[in-house]
Amino acid sequence: MSQPAQDHWPGDLGTLRAEIDRIDDEIHELLMRRATVVGRLAASGAKNGVPLRPGREAAILRRLLARHSGDLPAQAVVRIWRELLAGTTAMQGGLVVAVCEADPGGGFAAAAREQFGALTPVRVHGTVAQAIVDVRAGRASVAVLPLPSETESPGDAWWMPLLRDDQPRIHVVARLPFWRCRAEGTPSAQALAVAAMSPDPSGEDRTLLGLELDRDVSQERLTAALGAVGLHAGQVILHRDAGVSVAHALADVPGYLAAGDSRLSGLGCVLRPPALIGAYAVPLGAGA
Repeated sequence: MSQPAQDHWPGDLGTLRAEIDRIDDEIHELLMRRATVVGRLAASGAKNGVPLRPGREAAILRRLLARHSGDLPAQAVVRIWRELLAGTTAMQGGLVVAVCEADPGGGFAAAAREQFGALTPVRVHGTVAQAIVDVRAGRASVAVLPLPSETESPGDAWWMPLLRDDQPRIHVVARLPFWRCRAEGTPSAQALAVAAMSPDPSGEDRTLLGLELDRDVSQERLTAALGAVGLHAGQVILHRDAGVSVAHALADVPGYLAAGDSRLSGLGCVLRPPALIGAYAVPLGAGA
């Protein structure tokens, strides 16, 4: 007669494996039920346009991790649900990702697959412009682009054209990676995802503002002006192009700002109302 294990399960290996199989069947049944509900949602017309909701996906992951316990690593929960979300998103109209991978081995394609699914079609381009054209032309649902930086040249500042009201309007909708606790060998590229849709709020977000300023406005003055109206920027990138009489800035501010936010009208140092470049869910984990 087998002795009971310390966790009160019978020590018979076959019994334990049978229980795992039973649980797997239950999980699979629930996955199929979830897919049926997603299919009904898609058929109802509740979703139109790009089948992406990065904000809702982030909220789902935060909720699950808040209730998670036991020995299964939290990062495994994130990976399982990222693949599940990628699969159900693809059900609603297909999902293709364009990636700017200017340097071989830069890690942006790997970061895109981590976020949007390991088997999701990925179109790799050598320039940001090519990736954005894929989105504008409808050949890709979303583009993964390098983070803007203070050291980039004005010509590499892909966010500046987003200040214009071109159609289809492109917005930042996510930041990658969403799970910031990085194990050795995992994708480490920092990126933003853009799509021809408005971002959706997750409950804990940051908004990117595009601003046009007088050329003599300093980064310090702009940061102070944003803080004076309650928008305490985490980063401000300022570009002054040679031969251009105005400057352009990108500010990363807390919260999900909507068009018409009264704080935006209180910025006295801007030449026109700030453009909402997009928003993203605050990533989870170290350094978020």
